[in-house]
Amino acid sequence: MAEKPALPSPGQAERKEGAKSLIVTLGVLTLLSALIGGGFGLTMVANIQKRVEEKFKESPQQQENMSPYIGDIAIKRLSPVVTNLIGSDSDWIRLEASIVYKSGNELNSDVMVAQARQDVLAYLRTVSLAQIQGPSGLLHLREDLNERMKLRSNGVIKELVLETLIVQ
Repeated sequence: MAEKPALPSPGQAERKEGAKSLIVTLGVLTLLSALIGGGFGLTMVANIQKRVEEKFKESPQQQENMSPYIGDIAIKRLSPVVTNLIGSDSDWIRLEASIVYKSGNELNSDVMVAQARQDVLAYLRTVSLAQIQGPSGLLHLREDLNERMKLRSNGVIKELVLETLIVQ
């Protein structure tokens, strides 16, 4: 005898339809989320590109206006400063620097240079070897000296340019 093909039970048919509808629903949601994510990404890229283009259009004008060396400025070299570091008789420092200053003022530049040199000397006597070691130490030393020069000269000195620094 021939066997009769088994007919699916009513519960199996509902499960197959439920599985198909679940797969279709997940496919539609996946496609929808991919489209939304892609659209959001494209709008973000467009906004970023627009901002970068605006920044590059503004930057050449800003760089011309932001130069600290506009106007009457001059540069004067300080005589070398040699002193020992704090807490040690064997650690010595030699610093050669120049100052950039406003030249259209009533102060005598030689007097200003002498005062700047004395101020650098007084500051270097308070520095330890550990404070000036490494690139960050040199950067901190430069920033501290620049800040002191600007404060002591009431803004006449624009910058202290370190030329050589020898620690022995």
